Amino acid sequence: MRTRPLKVALLGCGVVGSEVARIMTTHADDLAARIGAPVELAGVAVRRPSKVREGIDPALITTDATALVKRGDIDVVIEVIGGIEPARTLITTAFEHGAGVVSANKALLAEDGSALHAVAEQHGRDLYYEAAVAGAIPLVRPLRESLAGDKVNRVLGIVNGTTNFILDRMDTSGAGYSEALDEATALGYAEADPTADVEGFDAAAKAAILAGIAFHTRVRIGEVHREGITEVTAADIASARRMGCTVKLLAICERAADGRSVTARVHPAMIPLSHPLASVREAYNAVFVESEAAGQLMFYGPGAGGAPTASAVLGDLVAVCRNILAGTTGPGESAYTRLPVSPMGDVVTRYHISLDVADKPGVLAQVATVFAEQDVSIDTVRQQVRQDGSGEASLVVVTHRAPDAALSGTVEALRKLDTVRGVASIMRVEGE
Repeated sequence: MRTRPLKVALLGCGVVGSEVARIMTTHADDLAARIGAPVELAGVAVRRPSKVREGIDPALITTDATALVKRGDIDVVIEVIGGIEPARTLITTAFEHGAGVVSANKALLAEDGSALHAVAEQHGRDLYYEAAVAGAIPLVRPLRESLAGDKVNRVLGIVNGTTNFILDRMDTSGAGYSEALDEATALGYAEADPTADVEGFDAAAKAAILAGIAFHTRVRIGEVHREGITEVTAADIASARRMGCTVKLLAICERAADGRSVTARVHPAMIPLSHPLASVREAYNAVFVESEAAGQLMFYGPGAGGAPTASAVLGDLVAVCRNILAGTTGPGESAYTRLPVSPMGDVVTRYHISLDVADKPGVLAQVATVFAEQDVSIDTVRQQVRQDGSGEASLVVVTHRAPDAALSGTVEALRKLDTVRGVASIMRVEGE
C-alpha cells in the first residue's frame, strides 16, 4: 500500500458534508485498505467558520474555497455546496489544478454537465456524481458502466422523497395537499421553502442527468417538461384508488420508438397498484429501468439525507482515488448519439380527466364528440350526479393512448363547451 496519503478538499460542511467528514475519519482504515492508500481530509471550505463542527479539526476550516482548490497538493475535491455558482467555477478550477472531482450537485450537472465533462477531459481528471441522483441508490454508475453494453429504452422513477412522502400521506390518510406538506415539513422531509421539490425542479434536474446517461445524448434541464404536485387534490387520489391506481410524481425518460429522439418529463401520474413503483412509500426513491438485453431492473432505497448521500459520495471518492493510483480515469461523458429532445406534445400517453358538467341530456354526447374531433379514443367514462341541488354532475373520462398535444387540445376544446362548467383535474396515466 502507498504510504503517502491522497489529499481531499471538502467544499461544504452541511448535512451531507459533515457526514462525509465523519465517515472519512471513523472509517479511515477501511477506506485506505479499499483504495490502496490512505486518504486525508486536507481542508474544509465553509461559509460560517465560527460554527462548531464536531469531529473536524478547526485548523482545516477555511472560508477561501478558491485558495483551497488551487493548492497543488489536493488530489480530490468533493463539492457538496450545491447551486450553480460558485460551484461551477470551483470545480473548473479544481480540474485546472490537477484534482479529480466528486459532486452531489444535480442542478449544476443538469445545467452545465457537458461543459464540466469537457474541462475534466481536457485536464485528464475524473468527474463523478453518483450522489446527484437518488441519494444512496447506486444508479448513475450502473447506467454509465454496468449497462454500457446494453440499450436503455426507458427510465421511470420516483426521484424526490419529499413529494413521495406527501402523496403517500394523501393516499394512506386521506389528508389534503397542504396538510400533508405541513407534516413533511414538521418531520424534516420538506424544506422551509419546498418549491424546488413540490414544483418538480429537483426531479427535473435528476431526469436530465438520467436521460443524458441512459441515451448517450445531451439533455439540459430546460428541455425537461416539468409539472409539480401542488394541484393534486384528495379527489384525484380517491379517483386513482377507484381505478386501482395510486398517484406518484414520476421522472420519465424515454427513447422514441423509431430511435431518432428522446423525451424527458416530470409530472404527477396515476400508476397501477400492480406496478413496482406503486409500493414505494414514505420518502423513499425508486427507479425502474427498461433495457433491451437486461430487461426490467429496479433500484430502490433512501433518496436523500446526510448519511445515505454521503455513502454515494464516498463510493465515488474510492473510485476516483483508485483511478489516480492506477494513472487512469473513469468514464467521461458519452453523448455520441446526439439525439434531439422532443417536446412534450409528441409524448404518447393516457389521460384521466375530471369534468364538472351540467346534469342534462346530451352532455355526454357533446363531450364524446370533442374527443372524436381531436382523434382521441375514450377508454372509460364514469358519471355521478351531485346531490347538492346544483344541477351539476361529475364526469370522469379515461382515454386510450394518444399524443399529448392531442390530449391538450381536447381539454382546451372541452373548456369551451357551455355544458362543461369546469375542468376539475387532469392527470396522465402511466406504467401500464
